[in-house]
Amino acid sequence: MRKYFLIALVTFANLTANAQSRGIRIGYIDMEYILEKAPEYAEAKNQLELKAQTWKQEIEVKKNEINKLKESLKTEKVLLTKELISEREDEIRFLENEMLDYQQKRFGPQGDLMTQKTMLVKPIQDQVFNAVQDIAEAKKYDFVFDKASDLTMLFAAQRFDISDQVLRVLTRSQKKEQMNKKQLKELEAQERKEDMDSANPDQVERQKKIDERKAARDKIIADRKAALEAKKQEQLEKRQQLLDERKANKAQPKAEGEENTAPTAQQDAKARLAEERQQKLDERKAALEAKKKEQADRRQQILDERNANKAQPKAPATPKEGEKQVPAAQTPLSEEPKSDVKTEQQDAKDKLAQERQQKLDERKKALEDRKKKILEDREKAKKDREEKLKNKSSENKSEN
Repeated sequence: MRKYFLIALVTFANLTANAQSRGIRIGYIDMEYILEKAPEYAEAKNQLELKAQTWKQEIEVKKNEINKLKESLKTEKVLLTKELISEREDEIRFLENEMLDYQQKRFGPQGDLMTQKTMLVKPIQDQVFNAVQDIAEAKKYDFVFDKASDLTMLFAAQRFDISDQVLRVLTRSQKKEQMNKKQLKELEAQERKEDMDSANPDQVERQKKIDERKAARDKIIADRKAALEAKKQEQLEKRQQLLDERKANKAQPKAEGEENTAPTAQQDAKARLAEERQQKLDERKAALEAKKKEQADRRQQILDERNANKAQPKAPATPKEGEKQVPAAQTPLSEEPKSDVKTEQQDAKDKLAQERQQKLDERKKALEDRKKKILEDREKAKKDREEKLKNKSSENKSEN
């Protein structure tokens, strides 16, 4: 052991001297660390542990059977002959030897557990060796040692450890099959950054301090924002409380099972205005109805008079004494009956009355349309007011 130590010490001394004179690069890996971090090894190791647990259970079952046979022999030994006792003891010895052979087969130096461990580690070791060769060629390493090997390393600086780089190479080779070109480029950029960080530990330390200061500054800003938000929330709650108190003071006391439906001052003014408009419309409508009735009565009277004049023909005038009777045929045109003139005048009056009645009907219709529109506007305003009150109440409830 001392001899190996001296050889290793001399080797490192020579390598250090050569590194100082000719710039030789040295690195090392930790195989145990790499195996622990490798996902394939971890999965296979779990499976192997499950098998080993099964083998241990089988050995435990055999051991329990042997103990039962020993207990049975111990209990029945008084009743058995020497030959039967000898047979039982031979059987127990056979089972014990069989159990030891099985245990040696599974857990011995050349057993299944060691063999499968070697088979499990060898593919990963081959991958590690290939990755080490690639890294050494790419980064111009002259020597790469294994910290977990028989070679004793008294001291090894962290900046010469390339175990993480080996792990990244192994992981990259597994992920390449499942990644597209864009993801591969991002992975390569990230690996280059990590390699630069590992090559410049001082820069990594400075960047770490910068990140810590930035995180502390962000935390202070976040705390200030949280304090402002809390203060703002407190002010909102205080304002809402004042509004609720004011609303409670203004509210009228309600009877049991009865809602407070008293309108506000603005609603009362609008209602009074609507009532005055409705009253004016009703008065105007009543005046129009009275005027219309008066015109209809007058028209009917005129029509009755005209019909009466038409129904009664005039008797011929009786001549006085000493005057000659003029025949009807010889009556001059200028002396036509005055009833025809009256009929034309009556027709003109009727026509004028009809025109007036038509205008009145049109005016009445316009008034009714206006009244209907006013009622619709008032109903719409009422609905809008109710909707606003409802929305306002819901907002107050949500803020509470």
